[in-house]
Amino acid sequence: MELDDSVHAQIQALCKQGDKLATARHFDLAREKYESALQLLPGDHKQWEAATWIYVAIGDVHFRTADYEKCFKCFFNAVQCANGLGNPFIHLRLGQSYFEAGNLDKSADELTRAYMGAGLDIFLEDDPKYLDFLETRIDI
Repeated sequence: MELDDSVHAQIQALCKQGDKLATARHFDLAREKYESALQLLPGDHKQWEAATWIYVAIGDVHFRTADYEKCFKCFFNAVQCANGLGNPFIHLRLGQSYFEAGNLDKSADELTRAYMGAGLDIFLEDDPKYLDFLETRIDI
């Protein structure tokens, strides 16, 4: 199933605006653009692959502002959307959110999934504490 071309174009435009705002560290404005894009999805939005990357974008904004509870909710939704399960970045953020909440067993599980899917490189842009923690749980 594919989105109507005009809806897809509107979603892409809103997400591109959100990306530019996020890069400029205008996180609240970026989140608003992403949420507007999400609202354009018809029916059960979890069936759309676009929902996956919109939830990722919103969740990443929450991660960058250290709102780990909202970050977790977004990435939990993303993993349930089309092509979400198995996506290393989604598992990375879920693992980081679990880590911040103190749920270290689930954190280790999700961080391991991220590592298995993308290797060490996926950890290099974030605080090294997550990789340091994972190294206490698995052999890297």
